[in-house]
Amino acid sequence: VLASATDFFDGYIARTFNQVTTLGAILDPLADKMLTLAGFLGLMMLDRASPWAIYLILTRELFITGLRVSAVSQGIDISASWMGKVKTVSQMFAIGFLLMEWPGGTLLLWIAVALTLYSGYEYVRDFFKKTAR
Repeated sequence: VLASATDFFDGYIARTFNQVTTLGAILDPLADKMLTLAGFLGLMMLDRASPWAIYLILTRELFITGLRVSAVSQGIDISASWMGKVKTVSQMFAIGFLLMEWPGGTLLLWIAVALTLYSGYEYVRDFFKKTAR
């Protein structure tokens, strides 16, 4: 949870001081994925998170990462969308609730799954719109 908070401030500071770089734009989403997936896999191993939910999240994350790499190789910009940021926040809340074993953690996990899949759909839709031009 603390690491996710530092990630937010890192992005905020970079944008505020106009220090956004191409490398940062590539590495930041990967760091987000590594952070959340480590949390989810640990929770799954502790039997606090549904393997199916984790599978759906992991599959989407890997697919969209591949799509973004393909887009960059074609000179297409598919930066993080607003829904992608909402997805990440929902995942981090779910991890926090599941980690603390607070009520509603499983519900938050499935909400995060729905948001994860929907934001994945948005990335795919945007990719095909931009490649159709």
